[in-house]
Amino acid sequence: MHQPDRARVTQSAPDAKRDSAVGLGDARHAAGLSPTARRDLRSIAADGVFFSLMVGMGETYIPAFAIAAGFGEVVAGLVATLPMLAGAVVQLATPWGVRRLGSYRRWVVLCAVLQAFTFVPLIAGAAHGAIALPWLAVATIGYWAFGMATGPAWNTWVTSLVPAELRVRYFARRTGLAQGALLLAVVGGGLLLHWGRCRTVELPMFAAVFSAALLARTISARFLARQSEAPGLAAEHRAQPRRSALAAVRAAGSLRVLVYLVGVQIAVNFASPLFTPYMLGALRLSYLEFMLLTAAAFLARVVTLPLLGRVAHRHGTGWLLWFGALGVAPLPLLWLVSHNLAYLLVLQLFAGVAWGSVELATLLTFFEGLEERDRTRVLTLFNLANAAAISCGALAGCQLFAGLGRGPEAYAWAFSVSSAGRLSMILVLWHMRPARGILEMELRTLAVRPSAGALQRPILGTVHPEEPVPNPAAIEARSD
Repeated sequence: MHQPDRARVTQSAPDAKRDSAVGLGDARHAAGLSPTARRDLRSIAADGVFFSLMVGMGETYIPAFAIAAGFGEVVAGLVATLPMLAGAVVQLATPWGVRRLGSYRRWVVLCAVLQAFTFVPLIAGAAHGAIALPWLAVATIGYWAFGMATGPAWNTWVTSLVPAELRVRYFARRTGLAQGALLLAVVGGGLLLHWGRCRTVELPMFAAVFSAALLARTISARFLARQSEAPGLAAEHRAQPRRSALAAVRAAGSLRVLVYLVGVQIAVNFASPLFTPYMLGALRLSYLEFMLLTAAAFLARVVTLPLLGRVAHRHGTGWLLWFGALGVAPLPLLWLVSHNLAYLLVLQLFAGVAWGSVELATLLTFFEGLEERDRTRVLTLFNLANAAAISCGALAGCQLFAGLGRGPEAYAWAFSVSSAGRLSMILVLWHMRPARGILEMELRTLAVRPSAGALQRPILGTVHPEEPVPNPAAIEARSD
């Protein structure tokens, strides 16, 4: 695999400070990087920051916009879930797109720019005071289609740009910057929308928030375009021998994990798409209160993830998986217990920790036995299976909710079915093999989920065992 030129150069003091800020390592490592390599790493970090600003200001508040635009609970729930399936299907075209353009960079930059402009219909509709349902569907489907289409290519490309000896420190710093930007965007978006509602300019304020998201993704695309790509890199990766993704999953012993993830996502999405409508509609929370609940789940997830890694180091991923699976099972029913904001905040903090536990343990177990050459194809299969399960669960849950009259009883039934389904999927865990090796993994945040904290996927270049051991895994994990 191509590595950036690392001819030794002399750094100025400002260069050293910038390198430290984006995690290029200590002075010894940074001094060995060429100007091109340092520019690449700064650009990768900047892309992460502005991508996170887009997620926090944009995708996070699309369901709330659907409610404000008068579409009701079912549409608000489905726009947060069904478009993901379109994105997972479109990502299958990534090899074709890379081959057609002859470059990972061209494909990723093109998709990033197109994703930015999917906010245009939302901005126009919010500024006009109304948006037709087909335009809302086009915007959200396009957002996920172009966003997920970048995933496999970006993973391969970025791995070629970050030297192996810098990856842990570099992605740890990048993670911190991206998390901070995402949290700032969620809070800022919530405050702006709260201000807009208080002054009866709610929809125009959505136009401002989505405009900020468009600008952030455009800047992100600019930083993507600044990164280099080795000549022939796309052809080199296409030439690698491959086997089918499902065969690779079976060979790695990860099929049971995939079955659990698909089953639990169907059960989860009986209720999760209704979280935003329930909080903003049935409970009539303000945007400020909704933002606090969203931020609480996300913050709990990212703050405790290093601790969860240390817990897994001592007790194994099996213990972590059981804690998370049992923790997320009753969450929908617990939403019904009280409308008190303090109670809901505590519940969201717990939800962030529980979801972080189950997803970290399942991802580590799922990817542990996979050969490096299979990971991109398997991640594509993983995304497709996950999105299909989310869509099936959301359709079933929203249909049940609508069929029962969309009132308090309908919420109670949908939440009860979700909890029962989550609990039943624990049976799949009885014979699940926990991760065995010491595994490094960095996660990138694709979306903020008010009911769970975040939707995250691995950065494949950081998934590798440090040292094989016969006992349960010792894991260090961070999230982006």
